[in-house]
Amino acid sequence: MYALIDCNNFYASCERVFQPQYNGKPIVVLSNNDGCIISRSDEAKKLGIPMGAPEFKCRELLKQHNAIVFSSNYPLYGDLSERVMKILEHYCPSIEVYSIDEAFLNFNGMQIDNFNDYGIQIKERVQKWVSIPTSIGFAPSKALAKVANKIARKFPEQTKGVYVIDTDEKRIKALKWTKVEDIWGIGFRLSKKMKAKNILTAFDFVQTYNEAFIKKEMGITGLRLKYELEGKSVIDIDEPKNKKSIAITRSFKQDIADILELKERVSTFAMVCGEKLRKQKSCCYNIIVYLRKDKYQDSNYSHYKMETLPFATNSGITISNTAIKMLNEIYQKGSIYKKAGVIVTQIIPEDEKQFHLFEEENPKHQLLMKIMDDFQKKTGERKIKLANQDLKATWIMKQNHLSKKYTTDINEILRVKC
Repeated sequence: MYALIDCNNFYASCERVFQPQYNGKPIVVLSNNDGCIISRSDEAKKLGIPMGAPEFKCRELLKQHNAIVFSSNYPLYGDLSERVMKILEHYCPSIEVYSIDEAFLNFNGMQIDNFNDYGIQIKERVQKWVSIPTSIGFAPSKALAKVANKIARKFPEQTKGVYVIDTDEKRIKALKWTKVEDIWGIGFRLSKKMKAKNILTAFDFVQTYNEAFIKKEMGITGLRLKYELEGKSVIDIDEPKNKKSIAITRSFKQDIADILELKERVSTFAMVCGEKLRKQKSCCYNIIVYLRKDKYQDSNYSHYKMETLPFATNSGITISNTAIKMLNEIYQKGSIYKKAGVIVTQIIPEDEKQFHLFEEENPKHQLLMKIMDDFQKKTGERKIKLANQDLKATWIMKQNHLSKKYTTDINEILRVKC
């Protein structure tokens, strides 16, 4: 049996954890640079505020209903997500963190007498310890667990936020209720093709006479999904894997033309790439620098440059120096840039690094990187930086509605007067 645990309206729920005065009020959370709406509370959804809509298009509607608007507070969301996942590990050793607010649990080999009661126990523990509401779906396969989770989320009063598909009768009823566009892995374009073939629900999807069409459109992936919806588990829990590439890209708060400002941004992105490499105990060979202008004013708006190092590295200094060198080569004086990024690829495990006979980076880098990582882990802040970096901020973005970092910044924790 599998379970999918989903944190309800996660970003909005995180904002309520430390600001309970907003319980019951419409809340929206905006993307980077306060661009689009990426999370809504149930109250905001009922007002018809669309997901993914630019904030400026909904501004009047938000004001009209006194909706609370927040900028994305990723340090807070990431920390609360980690706390939720730690709780789930107590209930099941086999866990796949599917996204920041979702996780699959695999109960194969575990003796659970009543999955509904077990789910309610998990839900209550997360609510009590982290104050994040969740929905939980149980089923014999991961795809069916997704369906069960949607039912638990859609009918909270009847299900108490937990739904178990443990009989064929429940499975068929759930598949008939699930629209084809709501099936795990079926996107907008694919759902249009399905509907054209009169495949309107998940129940239609699993019918034998549609198998040839599904195989033609989706290949082996479609057949595996069909088997999953039939209750046959063919998609295993994924063990955590190191990323094949790491990309740090950001749009600027304001357009940048000065190369010194661009160097500061690129250097910061490069340092974060090195940080992420070290966290997953990896090194990289390839470094890519990316610059983007306004595509509406310049047809040639994207510029890339890649360099392969003679040795593998996870040193932020090496990555930064290489990125700055490439930036100098692709920078065009007089141009105005809206976005930049650093991408590292050809990633290998740290313990497989081969040393070069004639070229190698300064061995002091590793000691310095360790000191920087230890300091950040202890304080939660990136205070030790290169000389060309902004000492006050890592992500310079438009964040006019940013809440406090209640759990990751010692200066912003809640103070209780006794």
